[in-house]
Amino acid sequence: MVNESDVIEALKTVIDPEIGLDVINLGLVYEIKIEDDSIYVKMTMTTPGCPLTAWILADAENKLRNIPGVKDVRIDLVWDPPWSVDRISDEARKLLGL
Repeated sequence: MVNESDVIEALKTVIDPEIGLDVINLGLVYEIKIEDDSIYVKMTMTTPGCPLTAWILADAENKLRNIPGVKDVRIDLVWDPPWSVDRISDEARKLLGL
């Protein structure tokens, strides 16, 4: 059975190449739902004009599909609420020098 920690660990391997940090520590993931063998993730990007949006979403989907037992993955990209630096984890803040 898939659990939330498996999903979080998989998403920590999805790196925003422009910033060099993962989508969890950047605070890009707003919601995770797991039902049986399906994963739903609601996430955003740092900006609507992010040139790597498609790449990041595809990488996230691929990493989630590689979790044992996962049959279905749905990722919704949302812009509300807008992302802000307030969502960055303390760990990532230290790495970024914030």
